[in-house]
Amino acid sequence: MITTVNKYLSLVKFSHTIFAMPFALTGFFMATVKAGQPFSWQLFVLVVLCMVFARSAAMGFNRWLDADIDRKNPRTAKREIPAGVITEKNALLFVIVNCLLFMLTTWFINRICFFLSPVALIVVLGYSYTKRFTALCHLVLGLGLSLAPIGAYLSVTGQFALLPVLLSVLVMCWTGGFDIIYSLQDEEFDRSLSLNSVPAWLGKTGGLHFSEALHLIAGALVIIIGLMGHFHWLYAIGATVFIIMLITQHLLVKPNDLSRVNIAFMTTNGIASVVLAVFAISDMLFIG
Repeated sequence: MITTVNKYLSLVKFSHTIFAMPFALTGFFMATVKAGQPFSWQLFVLVVLCMVFARSAAMGFNRWLDADIDRKNPRTAKREIPAGVITEKNALLFVIVNCLLFMLTTWFINRICFFLSPVALIVVLGYSYTKRFTALCHLVLGLGLSLAPIGAYLSVTGQFALLPVLLSVLVMCWTGGFDIIYSLQDEEFDRSLSLNSVPAWLGKTGGLHFSEALHLIAGALVIIIGLMGHFHWLYAIGATVFIIMLITQHLLVKPNDLSRVNIAFMTTNGIASVVLAVFAISDMLFIG
């Protein structure tokens, strides 16, 4: 049983939840503190479950849809489906179960979240198709992750607001930027199969410039959110670390040296998301 669970956790790269979950929690506390809504442990757990189910469905679907591509790529040939650890049939069943659990969970949150749940699934599942027709697939991935903070905010308040929307745009630009860095590894492979990505379109140098532009927007937004949301010194610390991590990943990766891509992708962005969330939430809870 434990071995089976570990196989599916590996399939969906559960450790990568560290990217979106902190922003979902930030959106949740924006609603309970900034919007003055009452805190509910039940709602908190439901929001976390929604994140887990939606992300698991999205990653599982990506692995299922791209199984034939992954078999041809030396970098991905050892993933669970190409390696035969999980069958394509079971992977698809896993996706369906997580989609149903996601929608069921939104039913217990509020009506607007339930009615919007199919839209959310279309976005997070649809990303997997986009590399087949647009180089801007990285931004669609970012859009999927950006649903985390606004979705959490909607779960509490049942309505949209400017601050969580700006946080969602920040997540989209931040995610799109680091996904471009990660995809630098597959530039030549993507071209060979006529798959679309910014590096395949613009090359490594152009791809890094595109990523830098997205991260410049993300850095500007983290400052704007701090000012508009009337955050204090704790948020400022988190925002500073976030911006430093944005800069660091671009110092680590060069067009002619991709040896530190995984550090730039996982380590710096994991630190960025967790530190910003911890300090932003602490700012809201302890300073107001």
